[in-house]
Amino acid sequence: MLLLSGRLVLPVYSADSATLVTPVDQPTAASQDTVTKPYKVSPGPLDGQIAYVTARLLEQLHYLHQPFDETVSSKFLDRYLEALDPQHLHFIQADLEEFAHYRTNLDHLTKGRNVADTHPACEIFQRFVLRLQERVAYAEDLLKTEKFTFDSDERIAINRHELPYPKDLPEAKALWRDRLRFEYLQEKFGKQDARKKAQAAKNKPAKTAAPAAAKPKSDAEEIVDTLNHRYHRQLRFFTDWNNDDVLQIYLTTLAHVYDPHSDYFGHAQLESFSISMNLSLFGIGAELVSEDGYCKIRRLLPGGPAIKSKEIKENDRIVAVAQGEQPFVDVVDMNLTKAVQLIRGPKGTEVRLKMVPAGSDSAAPNVITLIRDEIKLEDQEAKAKVIDLPNTQGQKGQNLRLGVIDLPSFYAQFDVGGNRHNEFAGEGAKSAPKSTTADVARLLKKLKEENVSGIILDLRRNGGGSLEEAIKLTGLFIKEGPVVQVKNWENKIEEEGDTDPSIAYAGPLIVLTSKFSASASEILAGALQDYGRALIVGDASTHGKGTVQSVNPLSNYLRPPQGSDLRTNDPGALKLTIKKFYRASGVSTQLKGVVPDIILPSVFNESKEVGESALDNPLACDSIKSAKFDRLNLVAPYLPDLQKRSAARVSTEREYDYVREDIQQYKKIQADKTVSLNEKQRLKEKEEIEARQKARDKERFARKDPLEKVYELSLKQCELLGLPPPVEKTNSLARVAGADANGSATNLAAVPAGDTPPGLPGEDSEDEKPPVPDASLVEAEHILADYVSVLPKDNVLTAAKPDGILDLNRKD
Repeated sequence: MLLLSGRLVLPVYSADSATLVTPVDQPTAASQDTVTKPYKVSPGPLDGQIAYVTARLLEQLHYLHQPFDETVSSKFLDRYLEALDPQHLHFIQADLEEFAHYRTNLDHLTKGRNVADTHPACEIFQRFVLRLQERVAYAEDLLKTEKFTFDSDERIAINRHELPYPKDLPEAKALWRDRLRFEYLQEKFGKQDARKKAQAAKNKPAKTAAPAAAKPKSDAEEIVDTLNHRYHRQLRFFTDWNNDDVLQIYLTTLAHVYDPHSDYFGHAQLESFSISMNLSLFGIGAELVSEDGYCKIRRLLPGGPAIKSKEIKENDRIVAVAQGEQPFVDVVDMNLTKAVQLIRGPKGTEVRLKMVPAGSDSAAPNVITLIRDEIKLEDQEAKAKVIDLPNTQGQKGQNLRLGVIDLPSFYAQFDVGGNRHNEFAGEGAKSAPKSTTADVARLLKKLKEENVSGIILDLRRNGGGSLEEAIKLTGLFIKEGPVVQVKNWENKIEEEGDTDPSIAYAGPLIVLTSKFSASASEILAGALQDYGRALIVGDASTHGKGTVQSVNPLSNYLRPPQGSDLRTNDPGALKLTIKKFYRASGVSTQLKGVVPDIILPSVFNESKEVGESALDNPLACDSIKSAKFDRLNLVAPYLPDLQKRSAARVSTEREYDYVREDIQQYKKIQADKTVSLNEKQRLKEKEEIEARQKARDKERFARKDPLEKVYELSLKQCELLGLPPPVEKTNSLARVAGADANGSATNLAAVPAGDTPPGLPGEDSEDEKPPVPDASLVEAEHILADYVSVLPKDNVLTAAKPDGILDLNRKD
């Protein structure tokens, strides 16, 4: 399978990644020990072979065919240091000088013999942990002795990625102190907000009786406890790393020297990638989160063993895991990824869990036995909506019915290493392969049965997936013809297209995109734009990823050590870029993306931190000769009028007033790049943000309920007659996407235009908040209503007059 998914944002492995902020007790003795105990890690028995094969494959199979020479070696060292310390807070100049000899030597150490020397990975990581231990110890000492006041005019740079590493340890400590003071002030504001909420809740009846509280701590004591625990948790995260974890980041860093979408997948990462493509896994059917060192149940998945047992509830905590009758393994304070690996397993096998019920800290753990099963990730499948709008264009009193298809990814059956997926499922447990195209075809059939007048295909949070699925899905909307052109390292160009003349949907079509629509999404949007088949609406451009990857299992290239079995010691796989793709018109989406026909205001349009150009080492953009295809000309004749109507609405729409305000705030923050440590100034800024948000909430609450009716459709509901009951009025307004009910971040591509942009601190209100309209989707509905009104009333494809053979030279 050829892949069109990639890394849309830089992974953060540093000690300044997002952390929990719940007040907890002081660090345990075990966590204290991580500060003083020397950390050691050594290469594993297969690490040398894995690194050697990875380096050779990058040289021989990557699109660039770039030798792993001293130039690559130098970039490799820099990128590895950056991966561990992206904020330039921990390594000091003496460390960099000590590692300088690797700058021209990593190539020889990695591929000089048949087995690489991966000791540099371990040595550099050990130094990083040492600096982190020093930082945690220093922070702990400051929290004991420092009097935290915030009345000066100090300002600090929160993002130090472009700033130099500290000169020495005293300079590093000055940076650590500034960062600690910033975190302390943030916690102080958090305490103030908590008091406001508690005051507002005083008159509300309590849901449960509050337990008897111990003597309350002061705000300062609680902040010290919170920060101490946070720092120790960060340190524990890294001291839990073994050689596999170090190798994962080391070889991924090497792959990123070649381009940002080539990656090394260790066993756990390869399994997660397979799950994301297959939309299924084998386990207990629970979504887990790490909180205060515990593996906590965040959500139970429908139909899974956990929810069927009726013994497990949300917020219960798993403290130990056992395979069948084997002894329990303690998972408290264990890295969440490793705990998940213990809980997952082949279908039909037994797993035992020791669990502490939610809210029962002193209760003895319950032992619950479950039989693993296949879990379908149905919430990540394609889904649809039917929306009934008052029709101002049609006959009096007649509603306009539109369809929306939400497609989160181009998923497909992914069996890396042969029949891996079905082997892991167990004997006789083969499942039907997933297909994006088949699922969307079912939704299209249902929407046509419900007589929709037009359809919006929402790709705003779709980061890509299978190349084959992108081509086949495009074919649902055109008769036949080239969809994409691909070029390999030898400049050999091949056309990939739709050969099936049948059409699943021939009506008015809009493709809704964002800066997070990438790769396979860009192929589909670009092809439908080239053909003039669909109107493209969204952010100023899509992501800009125009490369194709393949996944290469490393077990095919390795000789296991005597007595070792690669089936049980999986060496992982290398995902590497092997081709570039181009639109049928010959235009590349690389770096530039797909430029919509109608561009909507968005904070992301102003961001230089989102998109392919924001990543390190992206491949260059170029173009090739156009393929031959017939243009349907279903957009260009109507586009000026549609653009004019949309611009008029957007200029007066209240939600887009908020978007424009947010854009100005975002530009202001980006221009400053520092944050004040003066409490009065920060409170003033905070109060301004709160006042602005309260004014928005008040205005939204005052609005009348929307007149539209919305019916949500899953794939299962496609087989039923008619429509389900309409959703509640408030549900027709999209809540801020990219966050679940608990506020945890998911996919930023789902964030609708408006409200708090990246970098602006959002503040919780003690009052109930109104739902936030999805401004982009609402405007897309209006555009589609306009589009329906101007298009021919019969089948738009049969009414279309092709322009003949097209040779586009677009300037997207």
